[in-house]
Amino acid sequence: MPMLQVNLLKGYTPETKKRLMSSLTAVIRGITRAKPDAISVWIREAGNDEYSRGGVSRQPGIAAQDPEILVKTYLDAMEQRDLASAKSHLADGFVMTFPGSGELTSLEQLVAWASGRYRFVNKTISSTDVAYGMDRIVVVVNGTLSGEWPDGRPFEGVRFIDRFEVENDRLIRQDVWNDLANAGLE
Repeated sequence: MPMLQVNLLKGYTPETKKRLMSSLTAVIRGITRAKPDAISVWIREAGNDEYSRGGVSRQPGIAAQDPEILVKTYLDAMEQRDLASAKSHLADGFVMTFPGSGELTSLEQLVAWASGRYRFVNKTISSTDVAYGMDRIVVVVNGTLSGEWPDGRPFEGVRFIDRFEVENDRLIRQDVWNDLANAGLE
C-alpha cells in the first residue's frame, strides 16, 4: 500500500492539487502495480511565513497549464480554422509533420499543404495520454477523423494519432500518423 506525502507552499489552486495527486497516483501505479484505491497521496501545505530557503521566505511558483487541455484547445482552434488562437499555443520554432508532409514550421504551410488533400477534417478523440519528462511533456491523442474530400465526398472513421511535445505551456512539436491515404481507396 504505497503512501506519498507532498509538501507545498500554500497558494496552488484546488485543480492544480487534484491534477498533481492524480498524476502521482498514476506514476506510483505504473512503477509498483498497486491498485489506484490502495495508493494514498497527501498534500501538506505551509504558508510562506512557515517556510524559507536560504533564510528567505518564498512564494509558490506558477503551476504549469494542464497539457491535455492545452492540446485539446489547440486542436479545437485548428478545427475551427482559428489560426490566430491556434498560434497562441505554439512556441517559437514549432515544428509539425504529417504523413507525406515533411517538416512544416507554420500553420499557413499546413493549411496550404492540406488544401489539396481534403476540404475539412474533424477529430473525434478516443483517448489522451500524458507523459511528464524532466524537460518536456509528451501528450498523445488518438481517435478517428471525419471530413470531406476535395470533391465533396464525405469520409469518417479514419484512425489518427497525434503526438505533441510541450515546454513552458507551449507546443514545440506535433507529429501526426493517420490512415487518410488508405481511406480514399474504398
